[in-house]
Amino acid sequence: MQEVDLIKALANDRRLAILRWLKEPQAHFSPQVDGDLVEDGVCAVLIAEKLGISQATLSEHMRILVQAGLLRPKRIKQWIFYKRDEERMAALATLIAGL
Repeated sequence: MQEVDLIKALANDRRLAILRWLKEPQAHFSPQVDGDLVEDGVCAVLIAEKLGISQATLSEHMRILVQAGLLRPKRIKQWIFYKRDEERMAALATLIAGL
């Protein structure tokens, strides 16, 4: 993905909120029945509820963040869980600092 596409992925308040929440998932989400908040990530249903949006709308935001390499999806049963890719986030910080 090109740098401009990575920056575009961040150009949305909801996507920025998702990235902030997933940095410290235990502080922003209740424990889940399936999957550990830190090890497995946060269930998409919980993220959609917190944002007050439909799961279809959330899916588009998550698709953009996953394509940018900022999130990693993981399937557990019928659910998708999302976790930040901290290496990619560090590379992003370096990119932004270099601008």
